[in-house]
Amino acid sequence: MSQQLKPLCGVLDGVLERLANVECKLGITPPKGAPASSASAAVAPAVVEVEEINPRLTAYDEHMTRALTPFTASCTALGSEMDGIGSSINDVWVCIRAIIELGTIYKKPSDPVSAIQPHLKPCQDAMTSVRSARIDRKFDWHIKAIMEMLSCVSWVLMSPPPTPATFVKDTIGASDFWANKVRKEYKGKGEEGEKHTKFCAAMKALVLDLSAYLKEYHLSGLAWNFHGKDFSEATVGEGGSSKKEAKPVPGAKDPAAASGGAGGIFSELKKKQTGDGTSAATGLKKVARDQQTWRKEYKKEGGDAAPAQPSAPTHKPATAPKFGAKKPLGPPKCEYQDRGCKWIVENQTKETCEGGVCKVTVTDPKQQVYIYKCENVTIQITGKLKSVILDGCTKCGVVFEKAISACEVVNCKRVQVQATGFCPSFSIDKTDGIVIHLTNEVIGQSSFVTSKSSEMNVSWPDDNGEIKEAPIPEQFMHKFVNGSVTSQVSDLYH
Repeated sequence: MSQQLKPLCGVLDGVLERLANVECKLGITPPKGAPASSASAAVAPAVVEVEEINPRLTAYDEHMTRALTPFTASCTALGSEMDGIGSSINDVWVCIRAIIELGTIYKKPSDPVSAIQPHLKPCQDAMTSVRSARIDRKFDWHIKAIMEMLSCVSWVLMSPPPTPATFVKDTIGASDFWANKVRKEYKGKGEEGEKHTKFCAAMKALVLDLSAYLKEYHLSGLAWNFHGKDFSEATVGEGGSSKKEAKPVPGAKDPAAASGGAGGIFSELKKKQTGDGTSAATGLKKVARDQQTWRKEYKKEGGDAAPAQPSAPTHKPATAPKFGAKKPLGPPKCEYQDRGCKWIVENQTKETCEGGVCKVTVTDPKQQVYIYKCENVTIQITGKLKSVILDGCTKCGVVFEKAISACEVVNCKRVQVQATGFCPSFSIDKTDGIVIHLTNEVIGQSSFVTSKSSEMNVSWPDDNGEIKEAPIPEQFMHKFVNGSVTSQVSDLYH
């Protein structure tokens, strides 16, 4: 009988030994009289618990090691004067790391730019020291390239479009403009020239590596902690702490060697357990596809359910406007500027003007009127003026008395212009749909210059008071005669 139980005893011993190892990894003290294997395993290596580094910070530290360190080294190689510049740039990157760390701790504030601005003081001081550095004139192009490159750090204040990664990558063009002058100046100058070439290459690599980091971790702007603390609790100077490492207790063995890398998992499970041995996930049911509200298979139970109570408003990141979407107009403006003797009429609509008419009174013939981005409105100009300019207007009408110089219409659609007095010249450019109303007395004295425009007509009353209208030609016939090109209006207009 004992021979038959011998294999079973071996199995039980193995199970007990494995249970003792699990107890050891969970930190459970073995009872007195426990097996030797369990007692020996109970001497588990202890590790001082430290706060885990956020993956965004870890990746940024790797970026600094991989790209910033070679760049500062290339600055040092150029001499003691550039060594200080490299140190200042290092301070800029460290300050940005502090901002990223704040994003891992706090929620996104309602006004991120105003909230972050006080924390950027060290970064601004470092950039000022670079800009005001008094060094040899031979490094002028280096400093200009660096200042263009440093504009990329403002990604922490922006929201798309464009994305931070794209914004940072676009700064390469401006910095390369000066870096290429450095490359050309020191090309073929031996070891000294190689130092300057490495400086330019390291600076470009720094920007490209930062762009790659942002594309992975801050795709739509500075990432924030959705479940973090309120940003109003943040203090200036907070963040920027160096990377912490776990320090073993004296006399303890290496945890990775003792547990094979599983010790951390069991310790985390133990932290999440409650007093009765259950965890936060105990008792949860699997959610089927027809119960997931965001899927099309979702079906409401019991007909129309009562609407859920609105939650606290959250600030969603701004989405890029769809291609071809109409942009909203800016604030309406109708004012006179002494500088340039110009009236500015902008963003006027029939809702912003009483009766759909915007009135402008010109008091000096030297004044001109500039009309921009107006829609569905009539601009009535009283008095003799120098010139009238319509730019980017749609479905607008302009009435003026007398213009000394000209009337210009640019980038407009379906507009009408009426001159009750004399206007020597009308210039029409990139406009689709325009009717010019003139009086019978001045119709023969006005000239028209057109380009890239269509649907152009001139209207005037004849001697009998009947309104006449004639098109301005859009189609021409060109011929090569005696070594030159001649043009004639197409037969469509005869």
